[in-house]
Amino acid sequence: QVQLIESGGGLVQAGESLRLSCLVSGRSINSIAVGWFRQAPGKEREFVAADVRSGGTSTYSDTVEGRFTISRDKTLNTVFLQMNSLKPEDTALYYCAASLRLYGPSRGANSYDYWGQGTQVTVSS
Repeated sequence: QVQLIESGGGLVQAGESLRLSCLVSGRSINSIAVGWFRQAPGKEREFVAADVRSGGTSTYSDTVEGRFTISRDKTLNTVFLQMNSLKPEDTALYYCAASLRLYGPSRGANSYDYWGQGTQVTVSS
């Protein structure tokens, strides 16, 4: 069983940065694909970023491309989402998700089998 615990959210001002963490237990991150998604109040959940392994192919949504970076630390079994130049429209509950069956990064939420509880990111203007 794979368990995911997000952390690192908070309240920041526009232009500032945050780094979200997704601690994975039950499986090495070397063997799973991870995606980050977010959901703002009143909106549907949307894809943010995904990768399969360190140094492999990553993919980002158009709205975060160039500002957000997904990375992994094998020693910590943790996946990170570095978020720079934050904007008020980035305000949302951020989730990490994992899949044991993906061979490439996926933007589809249905591709992931395991989800964390989420961490809140609030960006003030």
